[in-house]
Amino acid sequence: MQPLLQRAAAALDWQGIVVPDVAVLGQQVSAVVRLRSDVHEWRAANGWPPRADPSWFRSWFEPAAHDRLPVAAVELVGVLVGESTVDRALQSCGTLMTLAPCAVVLPRTEDAQSWSFIELDYYGIGVVTVDDTHAEMMVPPEDRSSEFGPSLFGRWLLEVLYDRVLKECRAPVKS
Repeated sequence: MQPLLQRAAAALDWQGIVVPDVAVLGQQVSAVVRLRSDVHEWRAANGWPPRADPSWFRSWFEPAAHDRLPVAAVELVGVLVGESTVDRALQSCGTLMTLAPCAVVLPRTEDAQSWSFIELDYYGIGVVTVDDTHAEMMVPPEDRSSEFGPSLFGRWLLEVLYDRVLKECRAPVKS
């Protein structure tokens, strides 16, 4: 699945690290992130590891904790949602588009018609069709996250993704 997701991200021109199988708002998705190396290096040097534990997230709602929120060490480029049909795509991407650009990844089929993507385009949800060797962007995603504003959940998600990047990519700290 990873090469398929890499091709989908490349078709969208999303430069970054693909983090597969992330549970977000009741969906299993993949995220494309960029490591902010300057922030990562600072956090590593100053003892600020990723804070992916949900109990830590709950503490962020306490006003006294607001001065202890770590600076985000990753940037969320976009969210990839794998679906088998167009019918479920809007439902799958609906709330995720509040966090970052969202694109549904569909299997390439002979009957994939661009007219069936009109509603997704209206909402700013991108469409990428993939097969074993190719990925093609059918509808470009829009970044509508600014319409919804930042959220503590979105900020916590960045911590989860930072944790995954460090574990999966073994992101080094430059000396």
